[in-house]
Amino acid sequence: MKLISWNVNGIRAVLKKGFLDFLGEQRPDVLLLQEVKANQDQVEHDFAAAGWEVCWNGAQKKGYSGVATLSRTPAISVHHGMGLPGHDDEGRVLTTEFRDFFVVNVYTPNAQDDLRRLPYRMEWDAAFLAFVKNLETRKPVIFAGDLNVAHREIDLARPKQNRKNAGFTDEERAGFDAIVAAGFVDSFRHFHPDEPGHYSWWSYRGGAREKNVGWRIDYFCVSAALLPRVTKTGILPGVLGSDHCPVVIEVE
Repeated sequence: MKLISWNVNGIRAVLKKGFLDFLGEQRPDVLLLQEVKANQDQVEHDFAAAGWEVCWNGAQKKGYSGVATLSRTPAISVHHGMGLPGHDDEGRVLTTEFRDFFVVNVYTPNAQDDLRRLPYRMEWDAAFLAFVKNLETRKPVIFAGDLNVAHREIDLARPKQNRKNAGFTDEERAGFDAIVAAGFVDSFRHFHPDEPGHYSWWSYRGGAREKNVGWRIDYFCVSAALLPRVTKTGILPGVLGSDHCPVVIEVE
């Protein structure tokens, strides 16, 4: 099974930038989209007619946040959010259950440039980790998406300049430490432990993408029990259309 995750920064916008060609070239079995910025009825393209099972979790605020999961294989069950009223209004979590594992599509809140949402972000990280650990009591879990944190210095081009900035605060990095301590594996780093220069997001300013001055903030994390079945992980920086690029994993 080939799974791809991509923060598209607006599904309606990316549909005008070669998105369908990308699907035809990559042919994923499961596609996890974050920051769709639309409800399903606002999207002109009929993914269901093209053979996809479409699961959608939009934010209450129009044009904001939202996640969608497209799959070629029908899910056994679909769960919207985490079941927590304080965290579910922004359409950030969508869980699809398949035969051998759960797939959780997640768009983690950004702490914001002034760190005004950092306290909320810390609450979110704890709640989300508890949510996926509870799922794991039933079967292994793959969770993927824009986690809005560069875990280690190797995961961004300019760590010294960004220390204590949103996405690279000690608190956010400790949140990812907790994910690892809980037994989940950052699949890309497992296969590429010491390779620098691999990023999934670039600022639109200053030609950052052309210079590869980026951050790796999009992940596929897997239960340790599932790791032996992971055959490939990757990042697709050549795919344009968003300030993020897709990330991919293959599971046998």
